[in-house]
Amino acid sequence: MVEMKATRYGYGEGLVILGEKNPNVVVIGLDITSSTTANMFKEKFPNRFFSIGIAEQNGMGVAAGLSLVGKIPFVCTYGVFASGRCWDQIRTTICYNNCNVKIGGGHGGISVGPDGATHQALEEITIMRVIPGMNVIVPCDAIETRKATLASVDINGPVYIRFGREAVPVVTDEKTPFVFGKANIVRKGKDVTIIACGSMVYESMVAADELEKENISAEIINIHTIKPIDEETIIKSAKKTGKVVTAEEHQIAGGLGGAVSEVLSEHCPVPIKRVGVMDRFGESGTPKELIGKFCCMSSNVYKAVKEVQKIK
Repeated sequence: MVEMKATRYGYGEGLVILGEKNPNVVVIGLDITSSTTANMFKEKFPNRFFSIGIAEQNGMGVAAGLSLVGKIPFVCTYGVFASGRCWDQIRTTICYNNCNVKIGGGHGGISVGPDGATHQALEEITIMRVIPGMNVIVPCDAIETRKATLASVDINGPVYIRFGREAVPVVTDEKTPFVFGKANIVRKGKDVTIIACGSMVYESMVAADELEKENISAEIINIHTIKPIDEETIIKSAKKTGKVVTAEEHQIAGGLGGAVSEVLSEHCPVPIKRVGVMDRFGESGTPKELIGKFCCMSSNVYKAVKEVQKIK
């Protein structure tokens, strides 16, 4: 039976470990502390936790200021608010000055559920990765999220970490390597390359099992670091298989699919299909209903592989 755990808990666990190791790590909460699991840090290190309240833009400024006096601030809120409401502060105050600020973007993707379109972050990978100097990480499960959170302190500059609300399958373990900027090949194959991030890594694994029954060998790459993206691994796999499918719980425009398309168009043009949300806003519903309606399931990956194989 597959273990289920929300990626946000990996973030909270990582914050506590960092707090124990590094006295300069501080956390800024923006009203929704328990939802992002920053409360784990708050309970253990109350004097290093700052609650700014419903003032996200101000919170980013506070984070930048703390970084300039030697602290390593982790500021966390819902990804849709961090990326949209605070974009100017992140771009101009944090990134322009290369401030050592780590941003935790919670409730990523359509699987947020009943909260609906206003709270479902479907564009933030695109919004964050286009800012000069910003690093973007989208872990696939809770364990990888903890590792990503720990690794972020060794990155000198701004980092955006995306995590989700709902429990998702745990597909890595403690021994699975996590190297910032380096993709992991989850499964080797020769007929098609499936490049995925976040919850879609598991869905891609399920699709690969179905494809194998039809003698289609799929190579699966977990691109946990969207920026800087691992061009070498992408190009090498695309040259081997000649067909590529990307999968993400995000708008297909400008996210993982866009980033991979940019790499391949310049270095290795091959047929590509993108799986994700198709240029639309989210809706209210159960996570399961929305994942199905918005084409973020293994069946969508399977279908995309079958379609890309028809392209000559």
